Amino acid sequence: QMLDILKANDVKATFFWVGQALQANPDLAKREVAEGHAIGNHTWHHWYRRMDEATAKSEIDRTSDLIYKTTGVKTSLFRPPGGFLNNGLAAYAKSQKDAVIMWSLTSADTDPHAKPQAFVNNVLKGAKPGFIVLMHDGGGDRHRTVEALPQIISGLKQQGYRFVTIPELLQMKHT
Repeated sequence: QMLDILKANDVKATFFWVGQALQANPDLAKREVAEGHAIGNHTWHHWYRRMDEATAKSEIDRTSDLIYKTTGVKTSLFRPPGGFLNNGLAAYAKSQKDAVIMWSLTSADTDPHAKPQAFVNNVLKGAKPGFIVLMHDGGGDRHRTVEALPQIISGLKQQGYRFVTIPELLQMKHT
């Protein structure tokens, strides 16, 4: 549903894949790439816990390998689950020359009690040039995110924003 909304609004996004989810939904990843979206690595299990280098390596490499086998994309983008930078994952990603990508603004769409309008308000009130907005397309029922997404897109466009993928953002020069 989100891909349909993005396509209808001519918006490209960046999707960070959990390996287990990719294994279960390879056609979604193939469609994302075919429609011009970018793809990054979000580990195999989405664990937050501290891990040794061998575990971190497995979490990241296993997912990167599956992303490549499924989509043909060799990604160098990594988003640590929960934004945790000190559990071994980000250090391993950096050692592999991956870009560790965080977010500037969250829609807060993982809040189980928030209504879709709250997601819209969070993004429209907090947006600034160059910001990366965090939203989720997996990990449970996302009907509220699907409901909020068209309003977020139209509201940001009305504010004069344009949408780019993370690789496009990384190539931009600050003006």
